Amino acid sequence: MHDQAPLYAATVRPAVDRVYSSMRRASMPHVRDLVERAGRSPGFGVSFYFGLLARPMDAAGFAAATTYTGADMTTELEQGIAWCDPDGAWHLTDTGRDLVAQFQQLLAATAQEHWAQTTLPTMPGLAALPRLAELLAILLEAGRASGGPAFRTLTPVYEPADATDALRVCTRLGALRHHRADAHRAAWAAAGLTVEQLRALDPADPLRRQIEDDTNHRDAPIYQALTPAQRLEFLGLLAALP
Repeated sequence: MHDQAPLYAATVRPAVDRVYSSMRRASMPHVRDLVERAGRSPGFGVSFYFGLLARPMDAAGFAAATTYTGADMTTELEQGIAWCDPDGAWHLTDTGRDLVAQFQQLLAATAQEHWAQTTLPTMPGLAALPRLAELLAILLEAGRASGGPAFRTLTPVYEPADATDALRVCTRLGALRHHRADAHRAAWAAAGLTVEQLRALDPADPLRRQIEDDTNHRDAPIYQALTPAQRLEFLGLLAALP
């Protein structure tokens, strides 16, 4: 499987993104309600809740994770949900921790509802979650050896003692995506590009294909923690969710 690992990384990526992004879209009305009730926004906790509830985001990890979105923390500071220490690490305040914990629970409840909406009797839906959570745990542990700065600062993930399977899966999927994000940043940096130059690349430029291929090679080691049968199982379980 070693030679096939980059191909698997390329194949599984859209499946992971589909499941996670569709669940996040389903949560948006509930997140707006939370913001209205709280009178403040979870801010960067919306993107990094799975790691932030466990530890501060160190400076290198924060810079990497915000490469594409920007690192303006004005709102978080003004609303009193985060603070930055002298080393550049970002911490949640007590208020911020409470709000982000509420967000994680809300996201888990949304995921539970969203993933229960199966349209065919052959789709296991929620029955897929316990095993999917197990396989994700294997991947996140393996990624500690191969992940970049964002993945390392965001894992191990935070899960409360009473975590549901839906919470475990949405939390672990959120963190897993940063292994590939780190791989992608490393690939275009190795090609000598800035993020602005990357964005300006024509989709047909051979350099873009080279960067994607390099990304797949850098992302592949995490999936070598699964057996060939488990890799197929992981894809199948992702496909079982709406």
